[in-house]
Amino acid sequence: MSIPKDPAILLSYVNTKLRDEYPSFEELCKSLCIGKDEIVDKLSALGYTYDKNKNRFI
Repeated sequence: MSIPKDPAILLSYVNTKLRDEYPSFEELCKSLCIGKDEIVDKLSALGYTYDKNKNRFI
């Protein structure tokens, strides 16, 4: 599955998926066949990190 290339849109996309469909970031990546590092690298460039307790990037 293709994910948004723009980091700001990716942030919204990932957080929406985490909120509505996936109990964890690991499950999202596994289901979409996406490497965790790919998403983490793009979102960390904007200053966001994954919060496991909130199941979202903040």
